[in-house]
Amino acid sequence: MGLSRKERVFVALLGIAAASGLTMLLLILVKATNVFLPADTKFGIVFDAGSSHTSLFVYQWPANKEKDTGVVSQTLACQIEGPGISSYASDPTQAGESLKSCLEEALALIPQTQHQETPTFLGATAGMRLLSQKNSSQARDILAAVSLTLNKSPVDFWGAEILAGQDEGAFGWITINYVLGMLLKYSSGQWILPEDRMLVGALDLGGASTQISFVPQGPILNQSNQVTFRLYGANYSVYTHSYLCFGRDQVLIRLLAELAQNSSEPRVQHPCYHSGYQATLSLAPVYESPCVHTTDSLNLTQNLTVEGTGNPRDCVAALRNLFNSSSCKDQDCAFNGVYQPPVYGQFYAFSNFYYTFHFLNLTSRQPLNIVNDTIWKFCQTPWELVETSYPGQERWLRDYCASGLYILVLLLEGYKFSEETWPNIQFQKQAGGMDIGWTLGYMLNLTGMIPAEAPTQWRAQSYSIWTAGVVFAVLTLVAILGAAAVQLFWTQD
Repeated sequence: MGLSRKERVFVALLGIAAASGLTMLLLILVKATNVFLPADTKFGIVFDAGSSHTSLFVYQWPANKEKDTGVVSQTLACQIEGPGISSYASDPTQAGESLKSCLEEALALIPQTQHQETPTFLGATAGMRLLSQKNSSQARDILAAVSLTLNKSPVDFWGAEILAGQDEGAFGWITINYVLGMLLKYSSGQWILPEDRMLVGALDLGGASTQISFVPQGPILNQSNQVTFRLYGANYSVYTHSYLCFGRDQVLIRLLAELAQNSSEPRVQHPCYHSGYQATLSLAPVYESPCVHTTDSLNLTQNLTVEGTGNPRDCVAALRNLFNSSSCKDQDCAFNGVYQPPVYGQFYAFSNFYYTFHFLNLTSRQPLNIVNDTIWKFCQTPWELVETSYPGQERWLRDYCASGLYILVLLLEGYKFSEETWPNIQFQKQAGGMDIGWTLGYMLNLTGMIPAEAPTQWRAQSYSIWTAGVVFAVLTLVAILGAAAVQLFWTQD
């Protein structure tokens, strides 16, 4: 016997309710799966080929948020033993070989199934810029050697290049503002531009160059020092400049050469070395640097005896001679005739800025007078006492006095910080659990992980899923109420 009309209506309404409820359940399960199940992780590798050493960084991020921000984290930082790749000019193949130990460590960390899809980059900085000026053929051979090594590895190698100084500074600025959430942050279920954000300036001190990058309070009057970005729907005009030959190592070499040229005998009284320090050095390596200009009167085959005097006042005077301040005719000028607007905002000082001040225990934002007194007292400490106080640090120990005083001269007289703006500088190695430098900004730029416009895809997907869920919930409720009404009328009949 067939069903009556009322029974058929009742069954149909129950079917609609069941189908609608099942659909809503599936939507909720899909949403829950997206939220709670672990997303696939992607990786990226960047080699920082600096003047004094090479480092490798591995970054990771959830694959389903590749175009968002705030999701990239640093998984590995590996420092390669030996000097920078520019030191292998006479044997370029060794530059490639030097990368293998850290690369193997990175590959052991990344799942083997993802090796071939892991973008890998090598960026060389001021050491290779100097070598390229001195001998472009040798620089090309070194890049070819490191490219050969990385092309043979199972990663997705995107290339090796020498970064321009301006790019190094700009990518450092992107990195620090990215990891601090100044470009975009996640709040209340969506990515937003922080209303109260204070963009941070970047101060980088490498072995062969130094960079300053920040957003000034007023317009940038010299276009050659301006880099413009459109990141997540916002426009940025960043002042940046890189000073080649003003990195820590090259300044120390230039300082020694200056003192040698001013000495009438092969013996130098070095005010930046501690009293009681003495060493015999070869002059030839000093004058191999393109940053040092040779005079005809010097006999480069002879050795040079260096004796420390531990005189910070004379050391500062000698360091000032390395700067050309007389070429600045305008008020907005740093040194060497380079245009710079007044420093503005907070700054993060990293690389050798941090390492030097960390050694001197000056990374706690001490007042300028305390910083100055601490460095002067250290410089005036006899060498014998310094050696016994810092065992195991012989490699750089003699240079911390000169480095500390150089940082003060560079920041105060070069970049024009003052006693009032000094508290705005933070000496840091890391921020947000990541090493500060140009490498992260470089990778984010090349892989397109910082889009020009703000990401909206996640919000659209989320909104559409929950909208559909609400619609099906309403349909389910209507179907159930309809079935109940039919049942009620049926029993009354």
